[in-house]
Amino acid sequence: MSTRPRRAESVLVVVAAPQRFLLLRRCQPANFWQSVTGALEWGETPHAAARRELKEETGWDGDPRDLQFCFRFPIVPPWTARYQFRDKTNLEHVFAFHLSSAIPPVLNPEEHCEFAWLPLDEALRRVSSETNRRAILACSAADEAMRQESGNGSD
Repeated sequence: MSTRPRRAESVLVVVAAPQRFLLLRRCQPANFWQSVTGALEWGETPHAAARRELKEETGWDGDPRDLQFCFRFPIVPPWTARYQFRDKTNLEHVFAFHLSSAIPPVLNPEEHCEFAWLPLDEALRRVSSETNRRAILACSAADEAMRQESGNGSD
């Protein structure tokens, strides 16, 4: 295993099914709910990382859609030692992945202990980070715009 520092760059993949968003509860820290997330490996593109993290955290092979925006947020001080040059901020690329129904993921028990498919309002209340909350809202707005464009705005 490499002791090379992590890149201060990650992906967040909002997984959605009709009227539902998938959240995963981390084993540590306790009661931390999030979408699919993970750090980019050295030499890896954001899109490749999104595909890899989706597979690792849910068991699903898929092609997440790049929502073409990022967040930058502070790295919690006790964790800065894990990053190259002891970076103070992380750049997070946002993706979306859609399923036709809310099927159960296959969780990695070393990372996540529970999952929930939630309607938008409950997902926004339960998710632990503000950037994840904003990503879910952006995914929801993009989905609504696509429905309007296709003439299928009334589900």
